[in-house]
Amino acid sequence: MKQKRENKGLNISARSFITAILILFALMLLTYILTLVLPGGEYQRVADAQGNMVIDTQAGYSSVEGGLPFYKWLLSPLLILGQEGSGTIIAVIVFLLVIGGIFNSLDRCGLMLYMLKRVVGRYGAARYRLMAVVVLFFMAMGSFIGSFEEVIPLVPIVVSLAAGLGWDAMTGVGMSILAAGCGFSAGVCNPFTVGIAQELAGLPMFSGIWLRALSFLVVYALLLLFLRSHAKKVERPLEGNMAGEDFQPSPAMDRALALFAGILGLGIVLVLSSSFITALQDYTMIIVAAMFLLAGIVSTLASGMTPGKLGSSFINGLVSVLPAVLMILMASSIKYTLTEGKILDTILYYAVAAAGTLPRWVVILFLYLVVLVMNFFIPSGSAKAFLLLPLILPVAQIFELSSQLCVVAYAFGDGFSNVLYPTNPVLLISLGLAGVSYGSWFRWTWKFQAVILVCTCLLLLFGLAVGYA
Repeated sequence: MKQKRENKGLNISARSFITAILILFALMLLTYILTLVLPGGEYQRVADAQGNMVIDTQAGYSSVEGGLPFYKWLLSPLLILGQEGSGTIIAVIVFLLVIGGIFNSLDRCGLMLYMLKRVVGRYGAARYRLMAVVVLFFMAMGSFIGSFEEVIPLVPIVVSLAAGLGWDAMTGVGMSILAAGCGFSAGVCNPFTVGIAQELAGLPMFSGIWLRALSFLVVYALLLLFLRSHAKKVERPLEGNMAGEDFQPSPAMDRALALFAGILGLGIVLVLSSSFITALQDYTMIIVAAMFLLAGIVSTLASGMTPGKLGSSFINGLVSVLPAVLMILMASSIKYTLTEGKILDTILYYAVAAAGTLPRWVVILFLYLVVLVMNFFIPSGSAKAFLLLPLILPVAQIFELSSQLCVVAYAFGDGFSNVLYPTNPVLLISLGLAGVSYGSWFRWTWKFQAVILVCTCLLLLFGLAVGYA
């Protein structure tokens, strides 16, 4: 087991990389074809009280000349870096490179394996109890502080932990990024979806929490049942070295682990504080990257690794995740093509207009579907909120649907598909780091996603029936 894990490291598997690239290229081509066949159109946008550009529903939709030159489409993965909002993309790329470098360094100095032996040796006999705790932790991270991208550094750790506990890589990815995505979607106090959506809807921040809390519990139970069922099928007895039979405590490694946990703990405190300190909200990813970099450097040096070996292992780890950078650029270029081709608003216009003849209970499910579909093209929850809610809320008012229920529908539509759609770079990166192909992931999760879709629709209908507001 040890040799297998060391060879894999953080390298994105060739199969996973090729599959993801082909899928993303096909989607890029499809969006370009759409610019050729759909009419151009746009909504007028105005600045709200916070300076954000939102759709002016009074001005309405108007036809404009659409289309995108072929060369711009071809160069779109690079052109997006010069667009407004490119700072976020650059921050994600830098974040990923830092994580790749540090994790390779942690692996080379032996700290990862040492930590695994400690955890497995202590909790291996109660591994399903440990699974429940880990899943709850990641769901809470997503639901209460809106963590999703920030979970990427932890994916390889949980995948390695799952291997040490006798499970496969799929189980590890499910316990980490899938759990975080499910928690993010339930959105008990998610500042990036529920918080922004409620602000746009004129609702008190994080009000109406009971339905979202109920959703969290339902999804947690379903996810844990799904993961336990899979783990039971693939589990194997703990191997000698992971069962702690040859474990020898090391004061240097213990000191390195304490430093690593302490510095990361400080980072978590700062991220948690961002929910209350406005000045920190735009820098959560930078904070996580900086604290992880500091924790990695300090702990690897404390473990006994020389600065020279730290530098070379960091560079090797950085290079290993460069394919993921290409995936991020290709995924981000899809929105660029739709926007520059003037068809994004066209798609929104026809989708929202179609709700005009539907009964009330269908409308709320239709609004859920609109967000679900748009999440394929625009993974960012906050960006979609500013884009869609000015359109969704007037439709909801016409049908006497509560704004609070629309917020829940928006959170559901934005979140769950993040761990299914191949346009989400966080998913692609996580799968790549775990050596899991997107095709395998889709075949594994689609039934679970179907169950979640049915349950969330029922929760929305339940909210409508009881007058949730």
